[in-house]
Amino acid sequence: MSKQYTRSEVVGLNCKEKTLLIIHDNVYDLTSFLNEHPGGEEVLLEHGGKDASEDFDDVGHSTDALNLMNKYKVGELVESEKNGSTPKQTWPSNYSKDGKNKPDQGISPLLWVGGLVVIMGIAYFVYL
Repeated sequence: MSKQYTRSEVVGLNCKEKTLLIIHDNVYDLTSFLNEHPGGEEVLLEHGGKDASEDFDDVGHSTDALNLMNKYKVGELVESEKNGSTPKQTWPSNYSKDGKNKPDQGISPLLWVGGLVVIMGIAYFVYL
């Protein structure tokens, strides 16, 4: 059984030396991950002590990121304070756990959107 936290405990324990976040009813201590976070430490510090589930989902983390989170999980919210949120989506990762490139798993969403913008731009000038 994992350690149980209330939301107020997470707020109270979060400080300059400890960065705790709530994501999908789980509590994570991301203090040692601050310098490694690809989005920079500022975004983690900004969400310290808070429920970051919605912002976490909005960014669209990979399945590898979700798996990495297990390393930093220190507990979960008490049952009465859980909201039952679950990850909304993940982006597949092109890398396996050993760091080797996996076979292509389809077009990246960012690449797809970029291609769509280019096509729309060309169509705009052609039909002007």
